[in-house]
Amino acid sequence: MPRILERRLRDDFDWPLFLATLLIALTGIVNLYSTASISAVQDRYITQIYWVAVGAVGALIVAAIDYRHYERYGYIFYALGNILLVAVLIFGREVKGSQRWFGVGGYGFQPSELMKILLVIALAKYLHHDPKYEGRTVKDLLIPGLMTLVPVILILRQPDLGTSLLIFLIFTSIMLLTRLKPRSLITLGIIAILAMPLTWTYLLQPYQRARIVSFMNPEEDKLGSGWHAYQSIVAIGSGRWTGKGFTKSTQNQYRFLPEQNTDFPFTVFSEERGFLGALLILSLYCFMILWSIRIASQARDRFGAVISIGIGSIFFWQVLINIGMVTGLLPVVGVTLPLFSYGGSSTLSMLLGVGLLMNVSMRRFHH
Repeated sequence: MPRILERRLRDDFDWPLFLATLLIALTGIVNLYSTASISAVQDRYITQIYWVAVGAVGALIVAAIDYRHYERYGYIFYALGNILLVAVLIFGREVKGSQRWFGVGGYGFQPSELMKILLVIALAKYLHHDPKYEGRTVKDLLIPGLMTLVPVILILRQPDLGTSLLIFLIFTSIMLLTRLKPRSLITLGIIAILAMPLTWTYLLQPYQRARIVSFMNPEEDKLGSGWHAYQSIVAIGSGRWTGKGFTKSTQNQYRFLPEQNTDFPFTVFSEERGFLGALLILSLYCFMILWSIRIASQARDRFGAVISIGIGSIFFWQVLINIGMVTGLLPVVGVTLPLFSYGGSSTLSMLLGVGLLMNVSMRRFHH
């Protein structure tokens, strides 16, 4: 038995994925330590260590169970996720005008983070049993589209524009994998354009519209809705090539930079480590995203392939949106940087996603 276990670890365990995940998580913890001296909660980096440890155990458990067992319960997972989203609107704790969290002791649990993973499993189950492999039309997207629309609406009610946008983008990424007809892509594009005025008028909150306006005209309100993005750009630019050094981020230390633990940790890191440090972190994320595509290409079945693409798309879109908003290329929508930002729900969910990736990767040569 020890020899079999040793051979499985040597031959099947995905060490590149493990090491990339570990490096990102550890760097994020060190970066949180740098912000601790001015943070309202100075031991957040210690709490993050606990979350990473718990998430790592969860990832190992998820990876140990053959991923094909998850396919059987895909719709049950999806239903439970939506039940939690409804429950948080009724019983959840309101923080800064948003009702997104369940209070558990001194901590909060955000079900929308977990819903991203559960939706990927449900969509993978649907596509696994769909006999159609390519040439899908808009009509073929009706069922998976409705599956996605339910959590999107519930999350918008919290309100949480960033996560609802992420879920829509995850769905889009997975559906593109199914080779839509060009005419269907054009139709979806037209629908999206026509929906923009309705979204602006009826779905976006006033502060969300203000952030978009400040993004379009960043010079208009630097001291108001444009403050976050402006200070972030100043901090990143001041880091230059090699940065100011560990714990030397002046924008952070002098409290010019808000939400430095959750939405803007990359800004602090870039100011302290410079362009070269930022490039290293982005390279690790790029590797994980490309590696997930590689795992999908080697998966034994469509369920495993869609799981891999889905988890990879979560990393891709969260990194793209977070880096885009902290560099002023996208509006600020409150999307965390995976495994780098502070947050128990986000960290746990992303590590469970990594566990699923590891699961598919380890069983790529097994029947």
